[in-house]
Amino acid sequence: MKKILVLIAAGVLILSCKEKSSGKYLPQSVGAINTLSVVIDNTLWKGDVGDEIRDYFAAPVDGLPWEEPLFTIHQMPPEIFTDFARNSRNILYVVQDSSNVTTLKDDVYAKPQKVAFIKGSTSESIIAAIKDNAPKIIDVFKENDLKESQNRFKQSLNKETDLKDKLGVSLTIPSVYKIVKEEENFFWIERQIPKGTMNIIVYEMPKDYYPKDSSRVDEIIKMRDSIGKKYVPGRDPETMWMITEQAYAPYVFDANINGYEAIETKGMWEVKNFFMAGPFINYIVKDPLNDRTLVLEGFTFAPSTDKRDYMFQLESILKTLKIEKKGHI
Repeated sequence: MKKILVLIAAGVLILSCKEKSSGKYLPQSVGAINTLSVVIDNTLWKGDVGDEIRDYFAAPVDGLPWEEPLFTIHQMPPEIFTDFARNSRNILYVVQDSSNVTTLKDDVYAKPQKVAFIKGSTSESIIAAIKDNAPKIIDVFKENDLKESQNRFKQSLNKETDLKDKLGVSLTIPSVYKIVKEEENFFWIERQIPKGTMNIIVYEMPKDYYPKDSSRVDEIIKMRDSIGKKYVPGRDPETMWMITEQAYAPYVFDANINGYEAIETKGMWEVKNFFMAGPFINYIVKDPLNDRTLVLEGFTFAPSTDKRDYMFQLESILKTLKIEKKGHI
């Protein structure tokens, strides 16, 4: 009898953990990273409203060699938005209605989930609402994907400790990544992928190195190129090394990486005097704890392959950054 009571109590506990305060059970959300379910009437989707949605939510990602959309969109009319279709992690629900309302809600049909509802009385009012709210909605969806990507890393983690022990840098990295090069104050971590590699490099710069003025793009390029020459050689180290692609101006933004003041740069790298190139994302991070500037970069080499999802994974890894006192074990 005691065993039966224990089993019943355990079952109640498990069920209670899966219920919201309303008592409604929510399944686990599903879907590939960087995908979006758009629920909208077919007529609206094929017209100006659909064009406006695509202009924002399928806009080209910055810093890639060719156009790839922010989200891979799966459109469906409201009448088939039922059952399993409601479990998508990110949902944009657009409907022509008597009211003009835009709302963002969490965990409506599944969890974790973000659902943006846009209602408008006319096509023009819906388009206006998309223009006004799309940037915020995109940020919310991307942050939701970022957290999901980081949660997936935890299923199998890299357990190498040298980066933390020697540089005081902690990153949540999947086990498929391995340290392939380690020199004083410089680490190179690599993942093998079909037709290429995904890479993370971490290194230190002096405390006073933090480009701020109008010339910071040039300063960042100069820094990257000097590090590439020293640590990231090509086939012939005397004449070949990684540089910032000269024909492609990088995008530079102020950023905050897990609470640390930073500069984000997205662009293209190439190997000097050799036909080899790809996208990169770079963070220059202020580290007052160690009186230094920390640089983290992810770059991909994957010729003839789409790179959006590779670069998003690298960004997700870099944004798990935690800093400890250097040399503290």
